[in-house]
Amino acid sequence: MRSQVSIVKCADYRQPQVWNKVKESIDLIGGIEKFVPSGSSVLVKPNLLMATPPETGVDTHPEVVRGVIKVLKEIGCKIYVGDGPSVWGRYAENVDSVYEQSGIKRVCIEEGVELVRFDKRRWRTHFPLTTWIDETQYLVSVPKFKTHEFTLLTGAIKNLYGLVSGTYKTELHKQYFERKSFSKILVDIYEQKRPALSVVDGIVAMEGDGPGTSGKPRQLGLLIAGPDAVAVDSVMAVIMGVKPLDVFTNKEAKARGLGETDINNIDILGERLADVRGRPFLLPVTSLRSRIPQPIVNIIKKFIRYRPVIRHEDCSSCGVCIEACPNKIISRRNGKTYIDYSRCIYCFCCQESCPNSAISIRKSLLARLVGL
Repeated sequence: MRSQVSIVKCADYRQPQVWNKVKESIDLIGGIEKFVPSGSSVLVKPNLLMATPPETGVDTHPEVVRGVIKVLKEIGCKIYVGDGPSVWGRYAENVDSVYEQSGIKRVCIEEGVELVRFDKRRWRTHFPLTTWIDETQYLVSVPKFKTHEFTLLTGAIKNLYGLVSGTYKTELHKQYFERKSFSKILVDIYEQKRPALSVVDGIVAMEGDGPGTSGKPRQLGLLIAGPDAVAVDSVMAVIMGVKPLDVFTNKEAKARGLGETDINNIDILGERLADVRGRPFLLPVTSLRSRIPQPIVNIIKKFIRYRPVIRHEDCSSCGVCIEACPNKIISRRNGKTYIDYSRCIYCFCCQESCPNSAISIRKSLLARLVGL
């Protein structure tokens, strides 16, 4: 059976417009009961990276989450909402802050659904995942359409990384810090728990050095939905202006036969793909190296480097980057924050977590000379 992905235009986050558009995106591919039977228990998982207000475009917008909740309520589902945000330090307190500032807590209260923490876990081969995927029958993923410094695209597959319980995310970054190996872990998670449905918030997307505050919000005005997360991410890649197989998670998932990456084999319903492709997205600085042919990379890779650099004038000394670093090589000296590059694994967790956009990416001389 061919994969199906719907694309629906939605200009802004006003209700009930968003609810109607979310419902339309799901109806185009067969309606909610095609994927989630009535009366089921469902975990709704948004993409909540950090404690920022909805207008920043960093987290899944609460009104898109509300739209998904309302669609599920129409068929009598028992709904739970939760995520494992990229938070560090005092875990429970920080999660509460993310839920509060992102607007998710308010929506859950208003809709009368339970907001849960991923504080219990069960080990699955290489990683622990939240037990909430055991305690509910179905998972509905609500990703945010964003670029990503490390994986190029954060969409339907990458959103599942939030199922990893607690601060073990930093341990996985430490163990699998090379892009391809980390992408394999993301696909491992997808194999463990495939969502019944993914509904992507692309009303305000993010380009540039995403997925955090260093990225640039972009008015895209789209909702994208489908049961095949690989096909959803492939459609997102084309909208971004890159080839689906430029995204390592797509390439790995295709190799395992887990989804469709060929746009010609995906039935796109609603808007025509050609009509929603604007100018190509600004890509993360670090993504360009991953698109160089491997034989060339093997020759020059020692000289093409990108590294995180702290702009001290913008740093608020909050310490989030220190907590986020998997290798614990960021420290404060004489009132300033420093990175020990001799032990840096270049995972860019520090930049992703910085709430003040105070960490930028610096290119090596060769990278600058060849225009990367």
